[in-house]
Parts: sequence; C-alpha cells; structure tokens
Amino acid sequence: MMKPDEIEILERWKEENKNHLQKLKQTGKKIKGVGILRMLFGRTTIVAALVLLQAYVLYLMLVAAIDVSQYINMGLSVLGFCIFVSIVNSDMNSSFKIAWITPILVFPVFGGFFYLYCELDLGKRRLIRKTMRIENIVTSRMKVDEPTQERFREEAPDERGILEYFRQSGNTPAFPCEYAQFFSSGEEKIPKLIEMLKKAERFIFLEYFIIFEGSVWDDCLAVLREKAKQGVEVRVLYDGMSSLTRLPIGYFKKLEKMGIHARAFAPIRPILSTYQNNRDHRKIVVIDGKVAFSGGINLADEYANRIVRFGYWKDTGVMVAGESVTAFTYMFLKMWTIAGREPDLAEEDVKKYAYSHENALTDAEQTALKDIRCGRRNGFIVPFGDNPYDDYLIGRTVYMDILNRAQRYVHIMTPYLILDDEMVTALIYAAQRGVEVSIIMPHIPDKRLIYAVARTYYKNLIRHGVKIYEFVPGFVHAKEFISDDVRATCGTINLDYRSFYLHFEDAVYFSRIGVIDDMEADFQKTLKACEEITYTRAEQFPKLFLLGGMFLRIIAPLL
Repeated sequence: MMKPDEIEILERWKEENKNHLQKLKQTGKKIKGVGILRMLFGRTTIVAALVLLQAYVLYLMLVAAIDVSQYINMGLSVLGFCIFVSIVNSDMNSSFKIAWITPILVFPVFGGFFYLYCELDLGKRRLIRKTMRIENIVTSRMKVDEPTQERFREEAPDERGILEYFRQSGNTPAFPCEYAQFFSSGEEKIPKLIEMLKKAERFIFLEYFIIFEGSVWDDCLAVLREKAKQGVEVRVLYDGMSSLTRLPIGYFKKLEKMGIHARAFAPIRPILSTYQNNRDHRKIVVIDGKVAFSGGINLADEYANRIVRFGYWKDTGVMVAGESVTAFTYMFLKMWTIAGREPDLAEEDVKKYAYSHENALTDAEQTALKDIRCGRRNGFIVPFGDNPYDDYLIGRTVYMDILNRAQRYVHIMTPYLILDDEMVTALIYAAQRGVEVSIIMPHIPDKRLIYAVARTYYKNLIRHGVKIYEFVPGFVHAKEFISDDVRATCGTINLDYRSFYLHFEDAVYFSRIGVIDDMEADFQKTLKACEEITYTRAEQFPKLFLLGGMFLRIIAPLL
C-alpha cells in the first residue's frame, strides 16, 4: 500500500503530465499475463531444465567418484584447496572472489569443479579469442586526427586524463560535437527514429538487446522492409538471450526473407556453457554512417509506454550526427562479425561504412538538423563500447572518474544498484568531499529480487551523505551520469556487475556541450516525481525482503 506522501507525489506528477498521459491512455494497455502451460513448456523453461540436468549429471559423477575411493576423495579435496588459493591470489575483483569462494566452501568438490569448468570453457575461450582479434583489427585501422585530439586536451585540460584513458583502452578518439539530441522518454525517441530511418539511402544497422513483437517493432519493421526493397542495405542484430521468450525461434530467418540481413548474438542453446552469460546489451542504430542512436530504450512497447508493465516507464536516449557516428559504425561491425561465422572483419567493410568526406552530411541534411546543433560550448563527445573480455572495465572506470573529479554534483539515474566495494567507496568519497551525489532508482521494480539486493546498499550510502530517490510513478530504466554542467554519459551501462563485468555495452561521453543542460533539466523534472529515501525510511523496509537481498548479494557477481 502506498504511503500518503507517495500518493501526493504521484497525484502531482499525474496532474503535471495529464495531457501526455491522456494520449498514452488511448493506446496503452496492460500487458497480458503468461499462461501456466506456456511457462511450463516454453523455450526458456526447456533450455533451463536441460542446462540444470547437465549440471546435476556432473554433480552425480563427482559424488560417484568420491564414493569409489578415499584417495580420489582426498585428491579432490586437495584440488579444491588449490583452487581456493588460486582464487584468493587472482586479479579478479574481491566481490567475485567471495562469490566463488562461497560455493566452494559450501560444496568443496562440486564448487571447485564448477569453477574450473567455467574457467576452461572452450566455447567461451573461442569467443574471447575472436572478439579480441576483431577488436585489434578495428583499433589498428581506426584513423585518429591527432591535431584535433591535442586541441581538445588544450581547451579542456581537466579532460586530459579521460581522453588518454579512452585512447589506451580501445583507440576511441574524441570527436567534435556537430549535432546531438537528448530524448527524455521512449515516446520522444521512437518517432524520431522512424523519421530518420525513412531518410536512409545507403545502409541501416540496428543492434538491440531486446526486440519484442508489438507496435513499436511493427513501425520500425515496416520502414526496414520498405528500405530493403529500395536497395538500402539493412542489418539487424539482436541478443540471443533476450529474444528467447520474445521472438519466434529462428526469427532472423523470417527477417532474411524480407531482404533484411539478421543475426542473433550468442543464441541460447541447451548446453552448459559460460559464454551464454555474456550478453549483447547494446542499443545502437546507425543510418548511412551519418546518424546514430543510443541509450536505454529497446524496441519493445513498454519502452514507449504503449503497454503498461511497471507503472510509467522512464527511459532516456540520445541521437548524434556527423563524424562521431564512425565510432558507432565500428562498434556495430565488430559485434556483427563476432556474432557471425566470418573469421575476421573485412578491411573493405571498415572503409565502406565509415564516415568520410565523400559521404558527409549534405547541406540539406545539416539544415534539417540545425535545431540540434551542440552549441553553447566548444566541447566534444566520445562514443565508446565496452566488452567483457579485455583488461579494461571502461564503463565502470568512466563512472568512477566522473565521481572522483566532480566538484559540485553528480546526478545518476539507474534501474539497478548492485555495487562492488570500489564503486561504493567512490560514491561515498564524493559525498564526503561535499559533492551532491543523487541517485534516482525505480519505485516499482521489474525484478523484485534484484530490487531487494539494491535496497541492501541504501542505508550505508545514505548514512555517508549519498542521496537516494525513488521514482514513484513507475520504473526507471535510464542509465545516466551528469556532473557539474560540464560532463555526462548516456548509454546502456547500469550500476551493476552485469554491465560492468559481463555484458557488451555502449555509451556516449559528453563534455562541455549543450545536450548536458537538457539532461540535467530532465533529471530535475524527474526528481519532482520522486520520494527521497531517508535513513529512517530505509530502516522501515520489510526485514524478510532485505534478508533475501543480503543472501543474494553474496553471489550477485555470478548472477
């Protein structure tokens, strides 16, 4: 039951947004429930059952081996201890060490063997080798305008460090910001996306974590089919896990029949393999190498509030145009090749689709985009990707860098809050330096167990000066950091282990450009519809609910 202050916030928000909500009411509807038979016999249940069966068979084999001989039992115990020592001395984050050591201590033999299986998984090792080979190919071919990079370093000396880090971590250069537009909701982004798709003349690249059949995807697909008939090259890449319950089996074949090239990244198969834990969480659209979209908004109806799942769905996104789109083009081509059977990314593809003077924005296109010129300051943008297989935790590091350099404020929107010790320290240190650190979280969660884990962090953060707010009207899916009116990020990177360590992600780093003002204004507007969670309020959370979150927090890095 909602508290009186929550009801007051919600009613005020409804009144301020009544025209917008009336429009949604005409098309929005409750999402239909999933039938029991569908749950029992659906693909997700079958795949999960087969994977668990394999794990159970492995467990029985180990138990049988222990029963056969005391020497085998002794050997396995020694092996388990050696694995324990290896984990303690490894370079992995301390949270992951605890997450692995716990099952090894509880189930010494099986836990140790499961760790070895994950580390030696041949399927994952092949994917790692291919990913890093393609990353190196693109890095070696990416052209960097050194005079431009030096100009950025001179004009913004406080950004020298992060610019060098981007360079070292993947040869991702900074670009002059020609055009950038911020979207405060899916209702704003989707019509603009459709508009720009209709203008495509050469190629369209779409890469999404979630594509769900419904009105949003139908609108996009209608344009894609028409463009394919006109000779425009259309490629669609979607994640194999997220499509498991949302798209028909082999959906890419259906798209191929429409003239659309399509692939599923790492489709889920009933085989015990850890590579299936590394998902393509990106949301990227590239049109003619001139315009690109990113942010948290997937191609599904709830993201544009055309159906209602968890109250009002609050999300954000960005569109950029100009030379900076090259970085998104390369990101897509890398993932497209990784998801396919080609051994390497063809050099001609890198040249064919990259931004160049020959296919630069025309005068007419620049005129059409004049209302979203970056303006106001002489800043830059850095579109960047993150992958779980290299030595750089780019998304996590960028967030921590913003926290550590902030002077006045850091404003954050995130749907999930599952943090390692270093991120907790960075948040608290910023607050203790006198920086206003404010985090907007959902009040209506999409995953209750994950929400329970997030709330176990509240009291510690609040006690040390971090402000936490919950968006009363519904669910927040935006992934944003905004700081001091001078820098911000918008993309797909959540404040959790999956985004920091396990997923393929993307985002845009903005420095000293006008779109940052739009992001901050939207944050302040969203804040009006939020309830601040005080320490006293956090102490009132259901104890059993928090207890479940505390237990899950132990193994959160492995989930």
